[in-house]
Amino acid sequence: MSNETTDYGLWSLVILNSAVFIFFAFSFFKPRTKRDWRSFGAFSAFLVALFTEMYGFPLTLYFLAGWLQSNYPNVDWFSHESGHLLEMLFGWQGSPHFGPFHFLSTAFIIGGFYLIAAGWRTLYAAQKEGKLATTGLYARVRHPQYAGFVLVMFGFLVQWPTLLTLAMFPVLLWMYSRLAVHEEREVEKMFGDTWRNYADKTPRFIPRLGNLSERA
Repeated sequence: MSNETTDYGLWSLVILNSAVFIFFAFSFFKPRTKRDWRSFGAFSAFLVALFTEMYGFPLTLYFLAGWLQSNYPNVDWFSHESGHLLEMLFGWQGSPHFGPFHFLSTAFIIGGFYLIAAGWRTLYAAQKEGKLATTGLYARVRHPQYAGFVLVMFGFLVQWPTLLTLAMFPVLLWMYSRLAVHEEREVEKMFGDTWRNYADKTPRFIPRLGNLSERA
């Protein structure tokens, strides 16, 4: 028997989870420009879409119901646990909250929020002194906060993939990439050669293995 009537339609949880994660991200990201707000708004929309399907209305499960029921007839696809699609599709027998993909997603989400928070502390300290941020995480990559947002979104995709968030993810990657390039142009005008020397040896989003070992 399906638990559809009790597992979904929990709109208070949609609002609560969306508000908590959006507020936490906002407290460290501090959007200022219109581009910042657009990117942060898109990230917020990603979270709202995610939690809407997680607790409100499982659009992806309804859309894929025919295929899922035909290929996995012994699974109640409208129970809340079945939203953990990767655990279900790979035949995980225990609670999906203790499944390998859930643990992996948690690691990505925690790591992403760490990058956002730690990156903001370094950036804030540098801005107070009127200097270019080149220490801490900024010694590894030029945009640790944006990398953090990407890790958070990817972690949620691993935990609870939906058609809408899968479609939004590459769009958000493109938005953060454009925002990073725009910011770099502005910073180059402010710091000149100091910025260019820093940019020459520090990758934009993904740290080099040699860079990690040299600065460890």
